[in-house]
Amino acid sequence: MQFRTTSADETRQVAAALEPLLQAGDVVLLSGDLGAGKTVFTQGLAAALGVAEQVTSPTFTLAQSYEGRLRLHHLDVYRLENLGEVLDLDLPELLEDDGVVCVEWGEVLIPELPRNFLRIRIGLAGPDDSPDMRIFEVDTIGPSWLARADALAEAWQLGVRSEAEPC
Repeated sequence: MQFRTTSADETRQVAAALEPLLQAGDVVLLSGDLGAGKTVFTQGLAAALGVAEQVTSPTFTLAQSYEGRLRLHHLDVYRLENLGEVLDLDLPELLEDDGVVCVEWGEVLIPELPRNFLRIRIGLAGPDDSPDMRIFEVDTIGPSWLARADALAEAWQLGVRSEAEPC
């Protein structure tokens, strides 16, 4: 599934449209260049979950947890150099929690993730496009997310119909 947004607000709206489909134990893996909008996406998701705190990138703390409809664990593994450092994050414990785990720069964690996760790649637009345009590529990994793929496509079509443009 691919689509694009043209502002940070639209990126937050896309994330908010995902919220009703989230279940306890879900993992959302976000990837993209620096400044692509991974934290902005997480902010939109947190707001939709009812998180009242300000959500910032946990680049230096590596992990933050927020209370909402579901607990949100926000990880940024950009600084991890090897898979062994995942143990320092207590990832297995976070994955067993009744919350949602949202991981920025999460490709290094794929071998440690459960069979089901949502992978979202956020790309910067080309040089001829608006500097605020982002291109989203979404993969539903595993039976749980595959079962929700149609609902996800519909939520994003409805949630961003007037704002975001399909690619």
